Amino acid sequence: MNAPATVSKAPQVVADRVLEVREVRPDELIGVLEQLKQGTEGIRYEMLFDISAVDDAGRGGGFTVFYHLVSLSSNRDLRLEVRLADDSRALPTATPVWPSANWYEREVYDLFGLRFDGHPDLRRILLPVYWEGHPLRKSYPGRATEHGPYSLPPERYRELMATYQVADTRSAGEREDEYVLNIGPNHPGTHGILRLIARMRGETIISLDPDIGFHHRGAEKIAERHTYHNYIPYCDRIDYLAGVANELPYVMAVEQLAGIEVPERAVVMRVLLTELSRINAHLVWLASYGHDLGVMGPAFYCFSVREKLFDVLQLITGGRMHPAFFRIGGVAMDMPEGWREALDPMLDAIEGSMGEFAALTIDNPIFQARTVDSGKYSQEQAIEWGFTGPNLRCTGLAWDLRKTRPYCGYETYDFEVPTATEGDAHARTRLRLEEIVQSLRIVRQAAERLPEGPVLSDQARFAFARKDRTLEDIETLIHHFVGTGRGMGFPEGDAFFCTEAPKGMMGFYVVSDGSSIPYRVRIRTPSFAHVQSFTWLANGGQLGDLIAMIGSMDYVLADLDR
Repeated sequence: MNAPATVSKAPQVVADRVLEVREVRPDELIGVLEQLKQGTEGIRYEMLFDISAVDDAGRGGGFTVFYHLVSLSSNRDLRLEVRLADDSRALPTATPVWPSANWYEREVYDLFGLRFDGHPDLRRILLPVYWEGHPLRKSYPGRATEHGPYSLPPERYRELMATYQVADTRSAGEREDEYVLNIGPNHPGTHGILRLIARMRGETIISLDPDIGFHHRGAEKIAERHTYHNYIPYCDRIDYLAGVANELPYVMAVEQLAGIEVPERAVVMRVLLTELSRINAHLVWLASYGHDLGVMGPAFYCFSVREKLFDVLQLITGGRMHPAFFRIGGVAMDMPEGWREALDPMLDAIEGSMGEFAALTIDNPIFQARTVDSGKYSQEQAIEWGFTGPNLRCTGLAWDLRKTRPYCGYETYDFEVPTATEGDAHARTRLRLEEIVQSLRIVRQAAERLPEGPVLSDQARFAFARKDRTLEDIETLIHHFVGTGRGMGFPEGDAFFCTEAPKGMMGFYVVSDGSSIPYRVRIRTPSFAHVQSFTWLANGGQLGDLIAMIGSMDYVLADLDR
């Protein structure tokens, strides 16, 4: 069988690896995807990592829909791009190839208005059904003040209220003893504002439809009206429990775009702070998951040491949950006096609490009864649905970007990648506890090796001027005013960078038109893929096990909805 024709484009670099980019015609898309998944070209791309689009209205017109594939077996990435002259032509759905394409295609439909023929359920996913327009189009206003005054006539009000009516989901031929149960959106076990529409037969879940978007704040649209530097604080609020771990893939994508070299001292500081953020995220998850299962102890123990961790983060960065500390080219400021004296006791406190964490959770017979064999899946299922992080590693695959695609010098640190083979909620809990221990090891090594030197790149075209120097000469002061106000123009092109965030692989795809404002920023978060799996993972399970199952996946709604 002849392979469908594709056009290769200039490759990108992803964490020192080449990201191959190919352009494919719409009528050949599915054939290409099938062959890439089967590995007929010698490399098997097992995972559909992302699908999204770019509105090219400012770059000649039309749309570009891109498919990001990952080969776990060959450790390679591939992005396919499909050009559309306008929105009149629909693309074929990729759901027969990867079922995980379902939500990604719905998102493209919702935010861009592009259609996918054959999609099993093409409807809005982040925005309400009554929303008008598609926000990620360039023609859509980026500010609320650019919209006309809001009015709600009585007939429009009745139309909106009709969308909230509970429909009879029974259809011909199905049993009469089935009913619909709404779980959330205001529910302590859904880790945010999430509605789960469960179709029940007695206590058994027949189907589950997650209704997301309640937390959607348009982070990708916001990027299109901020300078590259000014957008950094918005990154913290993606997975708002991970702090600077959200900033890292964004600033590294921009640095890759501009060819910026980051000083070694700043690189080590980034590793130290990112691992502290990983510990913080895992502590909050463990506390929340214990609460989900009716165990109050983990919340008190985890939040107690988390406050000590926050004290250190505040000392170093000035912030606790949302430091906005990383900069394009380095970090905002150097380590303060006394940082080591504050860091070491905090690390000791967390390390000393690990036995208590285990006693309250994974070693607790009641906790074991709720989590062993709960939410169990295979490695093949995890890859098919785009799982990353501990949710993938619990199936036995040691895929961690810090090891498989090292960045920030992670290859020079001595640490292990914990794995399990059970693929259940108990294994996922155990892995996150073990990952805290490994992150403590990395933080201690980073503190020991922190070299002398600057903490911000001296490439003046892309870096902020030091404030202390603005008081010494007028040229530096002018550069400071221009950089912080109007922004700095970055090279035209695009770049993608992905890091191992606490919940899995988080990637930022940045498109530049040469101005001081990103043309497009795509944020691929791990929670989106993980929550989509609830549609099949919960099927056939018992209602009483649902919260234990979904809580073990470690998702946060800001990370899901972006």
